Amino acid sequence: MAPESSTQIHNIGYRSYDGTRLGRAYARKSLYSQSLRGAYGLGRSAKSKVLPMILFAVMCVPALIIVAVAIAVPGSTDLPIKYTTYALTTQVVIGLYLASQAPQSVSRDLRFKTVPLYFSRPIERVDYVVAKYAAMASALFILTATPLLIMYIGSLLAKFDVGDQTKGFGQGIVSVLLLSLLFAGLGLVMAALTPRRGFGVAAVIALLLIPYGAVSTVQAVAYGTGNTGAIEWLGLFSPITLIDGVQTAFLGATTAFPGGDGPSTGVGAVYLLVVLALIAGSYAALMARYRKAGL
Repeated sequence: MAPESSTQIHNIGYRSYDGTRLGRAYARKSLYSQSLRGAYGLGRSAKSKVLPMILFAVMCVPALIIVAVAIAVPGSTDLPIKYTTYALTTQVVIGLYLASQAPQSVSRDLRFKTVPLYFSRPIERVDYVVAKYAAMASALFILTATPLLIMYIGSLLAKFDVGDQTKGFGQGIVSVLLLSLLFAGLGLVMAALTPRRGFGVAAVIALLLIPYGAVSTVQAVAYGTGNTGAIEWLGLFSPITLIDGVQTAFLGATTAFPGGDGPSTGVGAVYLLVVLALIAGSYAALMARYRKAGL
């Protein structure tokens, strides 16, 4: 007599799914929207909302004060600060926001090894990178463009020249859009290098502050020694001075370089090429990083 088989089949109640498969596009959009919401603590714990909301408020309050002063001062015909100057003036706040949120966006996925689950299906590596990059850039754009919008609305309420204000507002928007793309790429690359959030925060802060401090110091030395020709070229070595150079050359901004002389249009084209190369390079670096992380 043949021995009785020990194999058994158990019905544990799982149901098959017969609905519509929404595919990669829906998954990519969902990852983008969740990452963008997470950058402001939405859908997360109350503690996670505190820092991004405080930084958002800190970005907006000076704009409200600028508008109030412009309206209150008799005979004012323009805002006391240019639209293109605002983001560079508040660069510390932008840096803190990026340092706190870029690791939150990518480091946790690496730390808890959920990246291979994302890549199992239906999304692919490019979908993940594009969604995370777009979400971080969008979060930074909201942070930097909202104060400009407040200033623009305030200028219209103060009945300043509509043409001048619209032109300045448009130049400011282009500037912060470029800044958002550059900073988001660099911040995500640094954050994706390590699964530890603390290390990611330190790396992002170091990337923004150390080059800027070094470049500003060397520019000041060059200006003090009469080597003014080197100042515009030194600005190529810091993310913040890169944006300063581009908007000075093409967007009618006032530079923060020593002596008040920003790059010419020709040198400004080099600045723009470097910014675009860094944005493309950041995307390529993220793709390379997640080629390994997705295994």
